[in-house]
Amino acid sequence: MSNKWRSGFVGVALLGVMAHSGLANAAGDATAGAGKVTACAACHGPEGKPTVDIYPQLAGKAAADIESALKAYRAGERTAGMAAMMTPQAANLSDQDIADIAAHYSQL
Repeated sequence: MSNKWRSGFVGVALLGVMAHSGLANAAGDATAGAGKVTACAACHGPEGKPTVDIYPQLAGKAAADIESALKAYRAGERTAGMAAMMTPQAANLSDQDIADIAAHYSQL
């Protein structure tokens, strides 16, 4: 097996592992996310810092954590706490919307 073929095989195998593990997901666009958080700002504040303690701060939170939470609400996997409020908010978000929103808040 030539080195060139072996390198190509390793690259393809690595991409497969990344795609399977979710590491190859499209990155969020914080600028696009800023335009998608109008409804979020009502509770989480315009800068991701709520004025009422019952809502979590999103500013500076890891994008992966925000994505995970929004996807879980969208899938109906979270049923306690604020699920009654968050599930309908997340229901119509695409994976890209979620990634963009997460990128926005993580960079504040």
